[in-house]
Amino acid sequence: MKSRSLLLSLFLLGLALCSASPALAFHTVVIDAGHGGHDLGASDSLVYEKHINLDVARRLERSLREAGFRTVMVRDTDEFVELRERSRIANKHRNAIFVSVHFNSSWKPEALGIETYYRSSGSRLFADLVQKELIRNVGAVDRGVKTANFSVLRHTRHPCILVEGGFISNKTERSAMLEAQFRQVVADSIARGILAYRRRL
Repeated sequence: MKSRSLLLSLFLLGLALCSASPALAFHTVVIDAGHGGHDLGASDSLVYEKHINLDVARRLERSLREAGFRTVMVRDTDEFVELRERSRIANKHRNAIFVSVHFNSSWKPEALGIETYYRSSGSRLFADLVQKELIRNVGAVDRGVKTANFSVLRHTRHPCILVEGGFISNKTERSAMLEAQFRQVVADSIARGILAYRRRL
């Protein structure tokens, strides 16, 4: 009787693990709003990247919480956080992924579009899926998925990406960034990419 109960328990546990495995791939998303404090990031016409980054990061956090994720904000105020500290915060958490939110700048005012960066091959799919959602929903020029050796990508041990959600130096894209609806679409698109990534694991 005991052996039968044990077998039944193991069978039910196996079913639970099989059904839960996609969700258990990761349950925490570490959100890094780039720059902050004295580090303004890109700027043009009194529009500062650090503020746009933080607003999108907060919106992303809300979207992910609504989807059932646990979230960790590297910063949730206008404060400066050292680059290595951003990775250290991320590396404290298990079963996590990391997304760094940024907006771009160029000396060419006509430069525009969205691009997503990764470093390790294990993060390529993550980057691809987030970029796909951003381009689909924002309707921006697709600058592609690229590799980079940025500090937060180099020192974070989890799957990690860095999103450049448009150019502050471009008048049209800068104007869009000042609209709450645009920032929400960017945040929701990143969240949709994260959901797609979890389903693929």
